[in-house]
Amino acid sequence: MGIKITAQGLEHAIAGTGLYVVKPDDDLEDVKEVAMEDMRSVMSRIDRSGEGVCVQASTLGSLEALLEFLKTPEVNIPVSGISIGPVHKKDVMKASVMLEKKREYATILAFDVKVTPEARELADELGVKIFIADIIYHLFDQFKAYIDNIKEEKKREAADEAVFPCVLKILPNCVFNKKDPIVLGVDVLEGIAKIYLFLSYGVNSIMSGSWYSNMYSFREFIDIGRIASVENNHKPVDYAKKGQKVAIKIVGSNPEEQQKCLGGILRLTMNCKPYFTEIYRYTQS
Repeated sequence: MGIKITAQGLEHAIAGTGLYVVKPDDDLEDVKEVAMEDMRSVMSRIDRSGEGVCVQASTLGSLEALLEFLKTPEVNIPVSGISIGPVHKKDVMKASVMLEKKREYATILAFDVKVTPEARELADELGVKIFIADIIYHLFDQFKAYIDNIKEEKKREAADEAVFPCVLKILPNCVFNKKDPIVLGVDVLEGIAKIYLFLSYGVNSIMSGSWYSNMYSFREFIDIGRIASVENNHKPVDYAKKGQKVAIKIVGSNPEEQQKCLGGILRLTMNCKPYFTEIYRYTQS
């Protein structure tokens, strides 16, 4: 059993909140304060950074349960906006703000509510994702699968531009061209040598310990240039991994400086000093 209330301004009423009767001896402001307590509890769970998903539920109680679940350490999904009732176009517009901040958060987690056709159409148009379920755990599973797909997509997009540290050792008697472009044989000691990576070699330091710590032990780095091509057994390849012996072509951006580097490389190669015959790849900022 229940009652139906007809009054002005009911579009702002929130399902699940308490209904209070103001008696003649009651203070209206005190009653308002009590009525707002439930909403303050819910609003306090919105991420202050402004980044997060939007959540929507059928009642205040359902919304509180969903917010409580999302903030657990095992889930930890930030929330930037909340609403109660069916998903409308205005809710989609609110979620679309995240498209410019963090695309994966341009999402509405709709718990036990319907989505209007207009809202669904706008979401498809803008690129806002709406996940619907009547069980909280199912919402989480859908969102997690979506995030995992985005991560894999970003990984694929960045694969060609990813920079991996590598250490190369010049092979004895394998300097095939002394002028730009330098062509020489190297042994990949660590990491991956890829085309377009910039190279330098360190001086004024004796190698000791791991290659990673040695990479930062040099007092000075001399720029050589970038890798223009890689060949393995006379066949062009895009990269070489640890343990492979390949020929690389190095193109210098400064011919005068490159000649100085070349002389240093040749001299150090002939002397076979192990702590000088390392070429270090560095990332240009």
